[in-house]
Amino acid sequence: MSSAQAFQLSDITSAARDLKRKLADSVTNLAERQSTCPAVWKDISTTLTAQFLLDGQCTDAARAAIRAAFHDCFNGACDGSLILANECSNSENIGLTRLCGNLGNLATQQKVGVADLIQFAAAHAIKTCPGGPTVPVKVGRKDSFTANALGVLPSGSASGDSLVKLFASKGFSAIDLAALLGAHSTARQFSTEPSKSGASMDSTPGEWDVKYYSETVKETAPFTLQADKNVAKHLIAGIPFKAFALSKSAWAAAFVPAMTKMSMIGVSGVKLVDCTSALPGGSSKRDVRRSSLFERLGW
Repeated sequence: MSSAQAFQLSDITSAARDLKRKLADSVTNLAERQSTCPAVWKDISTTLTAQFLLDGQCTDAARAAIRAAFHDCFNGACDGSLILANECSNSENIGLTRLCGNLGNLATQQKVGVADLIQFAAAHAIKTCPGGPTVPVKVGRKDSFTANALGVLPSGSASGDSLVKLFASKGFSAIDLAALLGAHSTARQFSTEPSKSGASMDSTPGEWDVKYYSETVKETAPFTLQADKNVAKHLIAGIPFKAFALSKSAWAAAFVPAMTKMSMIGVSGVKLVDCTSALPGGSSKRDVRRSSLFERLGW
C-alpha cells in the first residue's frame, strides 16, 4: 500500500470515527431531551398549588383530584376517558364534574395530555396535602375518547372479600388495597348518605395522616363507608389496615408503590418521561426507599 493510499485510508477511518462519535452524541442529546420533563409541567404545578392548598390545608379540589386518578384508571385504563369521554357525568363519578371541567380546560390551555394531567394532578394533590408523600409521576400516556365500562368501580358497600378479589383481578394485593384506601384520609362524602353530605372520613380531612385508619377501626370517624369497615375487619386485608393505623411510615412504604402501579393501569407501548421533579418539592427519587415489612414477608 502506497503512502498516499495509507493516508487516504487514515482520513476515511478518522472521518468515520468522527461521524460515529457525532451520531452517538446526537443520540445521547436526543435521549436526554426526551427524558427531561417539559417545563410546562412546572407551570401546571404552580396552577394546581393555588387550587389544592388553602390556609395550609388541602382543599376539596385536591380531594377530587386524588379520587379522579382512581376513577380514570380502575375501570379500564389511565387514558383520560374520565374527561374526554365524559365519564364524569356517570353516577359513579358524582362530585367530579367541576374538577373534570377544570382539568380539561387546563390540558387544552397548556397543550398536554388529559390522561397525564389527571395522574399528575393526583400526585400533586397528595404531595400538597400536609404530610403527603411524593408519588412518582410520568407523562406520555395515550388519550382516549372511548368510554370505559360502567360498574367496574367498587361499591361503597362492597364486602371485604369482593374488594380483595376485585383488586387482585387488577394486579393489586390485599396490602395494596388497604394502602390505597388510606387516600380516604383526606376524603369527604357527598352522595352515599345525603343527610351527612360533606362529612369527612376522618377528623383531619385537610391533612395526610393515619387517623383514617385508627378512626375507622375504632368507629369514631365522622363518616365511614361500609366497604371500608369491611376491609378493616377482613381476615387478610385487615392486618395491614390495622398496622397502618400505628405507623405512617409503613403506610407510605405501601401506598407509594401501590399508587404508582395504579397510575399505570393499561399504559403500554409508549415512551414515558419522569416528571416527578415538577411536583412540589419533588425529585426523581422516591420518598420511600425501603419496602414495608409486609412486602418483605411476601404478604
